Amino acid sequence: MSPIKSVVNQLVKKHGTNDPFKLAQLMGILIVFEPLGTALGYYNKNFRVPIIHINQDAPKEKLFFICAHELGHAIQHPDVNTSFLRQNTLFSTDILEIEANTFAVELLLLDEYLYEQNNTSFTVVEAIQVYGIPSELLTLKSLDGKKI
Repeated sequence: MSPIKSVVNQLVKKHGTNDPFKLAQLMGILIVFEPLGTALGYYNKNFRVPIIHINQDAPKEKLFFICAHELGHAIQHPDVNTSFLRQNTLFSTDILEIEANTFAVELLLLDEYLYEQNNTSFTVVEAIQVYGIPSELLTLKSLDGKKI
């Protein structure tokens, strides 16, 4: 199991949810919706207060992914003020961004959820659409130690 998947599993087990908005609230991380231009969001810490900033004009279907991505920064890189997550830099090769993307994908597409849906007509493609996960990031998801 990857270290990121392990962190996600522990977090979900501890708090009983994979909803990034609820997790942030339970962990004392502020979420601020504000105009950010072309940026979707970013994470920073101001006077030891962790804050997730989300563009108030971001498409509603992407809010879960944006919040999960920035929560990934808050948990994995708590003392690093991250650069703006932009539409055109979403697929960055920067290691911090890859880790935050992996965290978001693992959080929103829990293994248990995918197993439950296995015997239904619900597809992985539909699941990523529900959570606003860019299809290009599906390669970051591992199931039984294998990328899907």
